[in-house]
Amino acid sequence: MTRTAFFALTAGVATATLLALTVAPAAVAQTAQAKATVDSAKAAGVVGEQADGFLGLVTGAADPAVKAAVAEINAGRAQIYREAAAKTGVTAEAAGASAYTQVVQTRMKPGEFYRPAGAGWMRK
Repeated sequence: MTRTAFFALTAGVATATLLALTVAPAAVAQTAQAKATVDSAKAAGVVGEQADGFLGLVTGAADPAVKAAVAEINAGRAQIYREAAAKTGVTAEAAGASAYTQVVQTRMKPGEFYRPAGAGWMRK
């Protein structure tokens, strides 16, 4: 694959994922309560964003409500990544990684945690 083709494919995955994340919120199986719970947990440093496009537990432990909210949002993200992958001809894993790079990283707030591929948790 040429470099130009690779970047065109990456842009296509990012575009499909971005559209799914912003235009079709119904496709993201998450409730307002789950989002509020995760947002609060992110602000408290309990939950962070991972390079695979999913949420993770920074501390390794959280109360059951936070764990349930993370699972709910991750399930919705997995669905979006599968749909983006089907539209662009890449794997769902590649779509998730692209979403992290192109969408999630740009929306993270100062002080929130993230985990780059192959590294430990870091604070933005």
